This record gives sequence, structure tokens and C-alpha cells, in this order.
Amino acid sequence: MSTSRVLRSRQVVLAEGVAPASIHLGEDGLIAHVGSWDETLGLPVEDFGELAILPGLVDTHVHINDPGRDTWEGFETATKAAAAGGITTLVDMPLNSVPATTSMAGLAAKRAAAEGRCWVDVGVWGGVVPGNACELGPLIEAGVLGFKAFMVPSGVAEFEHVGEAELRAVAPILAELGVPLLIHAESPEAIDAAASRAEGLSAEERRLYRSYMQTRPDEAEVDAIAFLLELAEVHRVRIHIVHLATQRAIFRLDEARQDGLPVTVETCPHYLYFSDRQIPDGATEFKCAPPIRDESNRLGLWEGLRSGVIDLVASDHSPSPPALKCQETGDFMAAWGGIASLQVGLSVMWTEGRRRGFGLADVARWMAQRPAELAGLGDRGVIAAGRRADLCVFDPEAEWVVDGAQLHHRHKLTPYHGQAVRGRVMATLLGGETVYANGALTALPRGRMLRRQA
Repeated sequence: MSTSRVLRSRQVVLAEGVAPASIHLGEDGLIAHVGSWDETLGLPVEDFGELAILPGLVDTHVHINDPGRDTWEGFETATKAAAAGGITTLVDMPLNSVPATTSMAGLAAKRAAAEGRCWVDVGVWGGVVPGNACELGPLIEAGVLGFKAFMVPSGVAEFEHVGEAELRAVAPILAELGVPLLIHAESPEAIDAAASRAEGLSAEERRLYRSYMQTRPDEAEVDAIAFLLELAEVHRVRIHIVHLATQRAIFRLDEARQDGLPVTVETCPHYLYFSDRQIPDGATEFKCAPPIRDESNRLGLWEGLRSGVIDLVASDHSPSPPALKCQETGDFMAAWGGIASLQVGLSVMWTEGRRRGFGLADVARWMAQRPAELAGLGDRGVIAAGRRADLCVFDPEAEWVVDGAQLHHRHKLTPYHGQAVRGRVMATLLGGETVYANGALTALPRGRMLRRQA
């Protein structure tokens, strides 16, 4: 493999830890060699000094909404925001676009919409909805990375939720295919019971964050996860719990892992950064499902990361037009549930992780290596010879205040606006080529649509 140039830093984030190192970039977009800091072989060298070099982040939970709802978010804006946030690979969720990615026709529409409009690489999750079991095999053959399902209504008519009977029917199919089933894990029975107790609230009560939080209780997640662990045990299907928001499920998940069940878990930056006491009444930009819970819960999720029960952190970037957030009324019950955060996740995680004693290697494991493993993208996620030269140059000491107006997301409304964070992305490289540097996108779109690797 011929080498074109060398990047080096005193802080290269390798799988085994952070160390001075040189990264030799091949002309084929791969890393040719990782050597000692002074091993340059007479090649052109770009020395980043004390700036850290991380593997490009892999975000496996992004709602791009394109085609059909690109007024909410689109391939151009989402992938620009990703590049500015040090993310080199996104995996798009199958809902919110029209058509949804639940059929071969939906997948074709998705790929056509993405053509020539991506600043980073993009993979696709397929969807499990009632009646589409016959589509699962063809979708895998066509290259989707796995499947997503909802146990409760998704919020959009094009992507219906599935019940326990339907999940039991598709589990052996997905086990045979060897791909993960990503689940929005909330029990419909628990949600319905809580919603019935919330009926008849006054306009002022609908503005209270605690009113909304009570409609999505911890029990909804706990009960759903108990069922999913049974599914994993019976069918040996790979279950991935998306956006875990309750610490109360961690003990049972830990037991399941010790029993060898094929279960992985993610949480999101907003559950680790915010707690309910930081959310003003009427501040619907904070609404998401499951909800951000109390401070003791936030601490419990951090302990889940520390123990390894929680494998990874993904954004669940799910923006909408500001009007759908009902900001004028502050009505939490009517507002769309979703948080825009794609560009700021690394800084948010570093800000909170650092003060809890975690290092850059931990953040890279949560946000690059483990997500790549979940999606079966074995050519990325770590800095090593033969892997994609997808890299993030990061200043861990920079302090800055998030300004929503400066973000590349299509809509600028975010709960992180005005938050003081530490750590800033200085450059992002995709296949060894710079796509973002010093606050600006520096290249035409060169991202690819990814297909499942055998």
C-alpha cells in the first residue's frame, strides 16, 4: 500500500489508549501504518501537536427524514452537521422519510435522495412494521445494516409499531440473517395507563415538564426490556436497545449480559448531560421519548457506561420544523418529540465525561468503535492499519458556547443553545481527505452510501 502523507500528534487515540503516534495515510483512503511519533519515512508531515486525533465518529441513530420530510432535515444539512461534529459515518433511521425504508422501493428512494448530497458516509437501517416480514431478506441482500422497530406508536403514520406477537414472528428470521434488531423499548400498556392518568390537563399543566415526564414512566422501559431479553434468550436474536433513558433497567441488562444473551445498549448525550431540574416549563426543545429523567437517573446512566452495561452513545438526532415544537404555547403534550444535537455530541460527551474521570479513549470507544461494531462496519471506528482513514482532529482544551444559529442542522432549535462546553472539532477527514476544517466545510460532498459488509 503506497503512502501519501503522515499525520501525527502527541495525542492519538488508539484502541489501546492515547499515545504520541504517526498515522500514515494510504492513497486508497485507508490507513497504511500507525507508527511512533517520529516515524515519518521522509514523507510530507502534518503535525497537530497537542491536538488529539480520534477515529472519525460513527453515529448509528440519526433521523435524516429524506426523502419526503427533508423540510425537517435532509442529507445535505445532516451530513454537513456531522462533518462539523467529527462524525464520518451516519446510519439513517428508517422512519420519518416518505416512503419509509421498510421495502425495496423505500430503500431505492432513500438512495436516490442521497446521491451526490452527502458530506460523510451514510448507511441505512431497514424497518420492521406489520406485514413486511417478506421484505427483510431482500433488504439485507440489498445492503441495509439491520432493522429498527417500535413497540409504541412512532409518531408518523408511515411507520407503524409492532406488538409482541409480531416481534416473536420476525425474531427467528433476523436471527437467521444475523443482523441486529434495534428496538424503541417502551411498553404500550404502561404508556397507555400513564396517558390515561394525564387526560384532562389544563393548558398550564400541559406546559409543565413533569406532566410530560409522567406520561413516559420508567416502568414502560423496564417492562419492554424484560420482554426483549426473553426474545433474545428464546431466539438468540441480536437485540439492541436504543436510547436507554432509565437506570432502573441496568441491573437486569447486566444479568442478561452475564448470562451471555446477545444484547447491546445505547444511551444518548442528552440523557447524560441534562436532568429534569434543568428543563424550564414550556421549554419544548427538550422533549424527547423516552424523556430526560431526574439527576439520580443521570448518574445511574453514567455508571452504566462505566461498568460497560451501556455499550455506546448515539445522538438520536431528530429535528423538526420549529412550529412542530409548539414553542408559542409551550405545550409539551402536543410538541414533536426529538432533539437536534448531531453537531455537538462529541463536545457534550467530553465535557461531562472528563469531569467524571473518563478519557478520550473512552469517548472514542462509545462514539466510534462500538457503534461501528453494532452496524457491522468493521473497516472503521478505530485508528489502525487497514482501517478507513476517517479521522477527527479535536482540541480537548477549547472552551466555547453553543450557538444554535451557527449549527449546520437544517433547524437551529436545540436544548444545547447557550451551553458552555469543552472540546472542539478542528478538522474532519473522510478517507484521508479533509471535509471540514477550522469552522468551514472545505470540500464538495464526497460521502458514500454504505452497504452491509459480508
